[in-house]
Amino acid sequence: MTVAASTETPAFRIEMLWRDERYRSGFIQAITMMILMLAVAWLVNNAVENLAALGKTFDFGFLWQPANYDINQRLIDYTSRSTNARAALVGILNTLLIAAMGCVTATVIGILAGVARLSKNWLVAKLMTLYVETFRNIPVLIWILLTAAIVNTALPAPATYRGLDTGPVVFTNRGIYIPTPNFGDGSLVLLIIFALSVAAILMVRAWANRRQEATGEQTPMLWIGLGLLVVPSLIGYILLGAPITLTYPELKGFNFQGGIQLRDSLIALWVALSLYTGAFIAEIVRAGILSVSHGQSEAAYALGLRPNRAMNLVILPQALRVIVPPLISQFLNLTKNSSLAIAVGYMDATGTLGGITLNQTGREMECILLLMGFYLIVSLLISAVMNLYNERVRLVER
Repeated sequence: MTVAASTETPAFRIEMLWRDERYRSGFIQAITMMILMLAVAWLVNNAVENLAALGKTFDFGFLWQPANYDINQRLIDYTSRSTNARAALVGILNTLLIAAMGCVTATVIGILAGVARLSKNWLVAKLMTLYVETFRNIPVLIWILLTAAIVNTALPAPATYRGLDTGPVVFTNRGIYIPTPNFGDGSLVLLIIFALSVAAILMVRAWANRRQEATGEQTPMLWIGLGLLVVPSLIGYILLGAPITLTYPELKGFNFQGGIQLRDSLIALWVALSLYTGAFIAEIVRAGILSVSHGQSEAAYALGLRPNRAMNLVILPQALRVIVPPLISQFLNLTKNSSLAIAVGYMDATGTLGGITLNQTGREMECILLLMGFYLIVSLLISAVMNLYNERVRLVER
């Protein structure tokens, strides 16, 4: 004779949780989470034991030790005697710089190429198709190396400019030299005037949009915007006695001195990533435009809108709901692909924190975790900003 399980035993309680549909989902999730936590704890404990066996500890004190290496492209002051934390910060800023430049340029290239692929001009459409298919089907690393080779061989050496009038911007095989702004007395006031001008443009643009929605009348924002941006700043610049001046690059010896140098590695990486990602964005834009019903463009033409106005006012706003979500992935891909910068000698976060610092200190676990955390935070921030933009521009059905 068998005895029924008591309702007070743990086995009976677990069985009831498993059979009761009200608690089954939560029970399975709790068990899964416990297993996952145990697995993570085992991995961490195993890593700590292995580090101890090698005579290593898990700490981040190495960040405050001297880096003992130089970084050629930097946005902040840095020397070889700076700390590893300072070197990591320089690399992080370099990564953010190339990511920002690349995302903006790739978006412009992608929009232009995507629209051009739909052009009725046969030559333009086929050339854009050739561009898109060529760049999409060759690895980005090859494009980076090819672009670096072109920059180093096609552009002239600095000595070529000896005795010639170079102008404000100089292109050489060592990079591009642009003027450096010098801020004197009154510069802050002039910058405030410029910021207020930009704010005024945004306010007027918002008013013009509301006016157009209410009356259907369009406001010539191009000329109004240029006037608000240029006139106040120009008047302030004259009245304040030209507080902002420029220092132009000058050839001294075998290289240019003065100005800001955008090194050849930065130019090569920027151009390659922009063209490569722009090819993918072009396909996204083309798909977004094709997703809009053809009747929408016909209705816009029937109202008398020109093709460019119809594209800006009717087609693209509706296509954004299709374009923006995959566009986020392309921005993330470009940011992560920038880690290939070490192939052309551009010192980004991977080249500093995940490269030289890791090799010199032997802190593999700490460096990799910091590097992973950086890319994770940047990726989440990009996704959050683009999702907010997507919520703002999405069409609301009435």
